[in-house]
Amino acid sequence: MKKINGIIMQYFEWYMETNQDLWNQISEEAEKLSKLGITALWLPPAYKGIGGKDEVGYGVYDVYDLGEFDQKGSIKTKYGSKDEYLNCIMTLKQNGIESYADIVLNHKMGADMLQTIPATKVDWGDHNNIISDKETVKVATKYTFPGRNHKYSNFEWNWTHFDGIDYDENSKQNAIFKFKDKNWNEAVDEEFGNYDYLMGADIDFTNEEVVNECKNWGKWYLETTNVDGFRLDAIKHIPAFFYKDWLQYLREETGKELFTVGEYWSGDISKLHRYITETEGKMSLFDIPLHYHLEAASKDENYDLSKILEGTLVKENPSMAVTFVDNHDTQPEQSLQSFIERWFKPAAYSIILLRDSGYPCIFYGDFYGIPHDNIEPLEELKTILQLRKERAYGVQHDYFDHQNYIGWTCEGDNEHIKSGLAVIISNKDDGEKRMYIGTQYAEKKFIDALGNCEEEIIIDEQGNGIFKVKGKSTSIWIRE
Repeated sequence: MKKINGIIMQYFEWYMETNQDLWNQISEEAEKLSKLGITALWLPPAYKGIGGKDEVGYGVYDVYDLGEFDQKGSIKTKYGSKDEYLNCIMTLKQNGIESYADIVLNHKMGADMLQTIPATKVDWGDHNNIISDKETVKVATKYTFPGRNHKYSNFEWNWTHFDGIDYDENSKQNAIFKFKDKNWNEAVDEEFGNYDYLMGADIDFTNEEVVNECKNWGKWYLETTNVDGFRLDAIKHIPAFFYKDWLQYLREETGKELFTVGEYWSGDISKLHRYITETEGKMSLFDIPLHYHLEAASKDENYDLSKILEGTLVKENPSMAVTFVDNHDTQPEQSLQSFIERWFKPAAYSIILLRDSGYPCIFYGDFYGIPHDNIEPLEELKTILQLRKERAYGVQHDYFDHQNYIGWTCEGDNEHIKSGLAVIISNKDDGEKRMYIGTQYAEKKFIDALGNCEEEIIIDEQGNGIFKVKGKSTSIWIRE
């Protein structure tokens, strides 16, 4: 499913300023991104959320409002207008870049009216544990979208389309309320007993009206926007069978491949394997275990680098793995904060960009910086992207054989002049590693493209080099 040598870029971070012009910014940057070797952009949620112009995109209100209607205090979303969004997708296409839309179907927020219904409270720690008698609650579950006035769809949401919510207007109480005659959806993650409920008004995917509306909306969205695929949010809270059927329906209806990557947030590789089986391989998954390994390696100098790929999706099922270093959820002050230390980022990006497995996704916050937290752009990232494009070809040889120093080489090929490279990573002291890169390089000089080691290395007659690395750094050796 993945494009050979493709790269996704997640083109947003959580604390971007609300300039309402991201779609225009992307249109202006498209040509430059293409030259860097970026082949797809993961675009933020494009529809109107509860926060209006300040909504990052995950507090979903109206999925048909792509910055077209005066709802939640603005016409444009945080990122711009519908026309700007459509133009951005078209401009990306003209530059050979695909667009992946961020889709959040798990919940809704910002209802237009309240409804009074019977419900029972459940335990925050175990959603299967009912902790109250039936009570009458007043909840935000009626969505009529008056600003859109039934354009594109006359579907209105009411409490029967949801199975729970976390606030009762009557008692002013924050608790998880499960609605009368409802059960949590099965085929979801087992955390908290059953992790169907995450936030907001939780959508009930066993309701036939809901399933049909989601299919109708998906088809409308694809026909309207012409995106090439999806990034699916919070899939561990949604029954696996829903997305399996939904994606199959949309692929059949549109005749498009629709590359799709799901966010199943778990460091447990067995859960990722299970989800791929349950969805019959209809989508790739983000390699969360790899992210946590990279984080651990960046924060513990006793971390065993030789095990960094053990128990990761990219090692165990590479064709289904979307690899990444950080994202909007892992950045500082976010819900899944697990930001990789600056010194290890070149190593982490080398692992996802300069190896032959996985479909890598780079993060806007690493490329452009995160002003909110005074995080500068990772200058080495541009070099690593260039090396991927020009040098990372040919047979790969791995040397993951030492706790503190690991490396690999790519022999290069005949199609790319001066291709071939050697990567060596240290998490402790200065070191070196004898690695084979190919007899075609005998007597040739190699230099460190990242400039961490100043000396040159000469490859011997057998095609081996003694590649060096400074303590707690990465060196990428290329032909002079």
